[in-house]
Amino acid sequence: MLVVRLSKAALVAALALTCTLVVFGNIVDPAVNLAFVQHVLAMDTVLPGSGIVDRSITDPALQRAAFALIVAGEALTTLLLWIGVLLMLVRLRASPARFVRAKAWAIAGLSVGFLIWQAGFLGIGGEWFGMWMSTTWNGQQSAFRFAMTVLGVLIYVALPEAGDPTGTRGG
Repeated sequence: MLVVRLSKAALVAALALTCTLVVFGNIVDPAVNLAFVQHVLAMDTVLPGSGIVDRSITDPALQRAAFALIVAGEALTTLLLWIGVLLMLVRLRASPARFVRAKAWAIAGLSVGFLIWQAGFLGIGGEWFGMWMSTTWNGQQSAFRFAMTVLGVLIYVALPEAGDPTGTRGG
């Protein structure tokens, strides 16, 4: 039981570290990722004659706001994950019910992270703004890889704890 709990905390910590580095990079050197968001929203590299370009957002203020919203979501994910790691480590030897409550923070962070990369990058960026059509500004492979990693850890962390008579999965 202890090894499984420690494993769950370690996997969440690994994702929290990655998210921390993503947020740090976006804050100290936003130029590259801001440019990415601007090009995706402007739809300036989609297939010529695409019928969806009327969805483009070319206002720099709105593009910067979208970038800020993405970074805020990534920061929220990071914060929730680190709180989850800390609480899971503190409650490694606690009752199953107390450990489940500690996991709720990690589950919340993993859920927010999945929504950012799945709904934000793959859904909105990929489909609504046609990012899939761009050979230059297409982050779908990276977003998919990250979303699936987050989802895998979410499923693992949400599994019931050994000895939990209620079978609760979090919350």
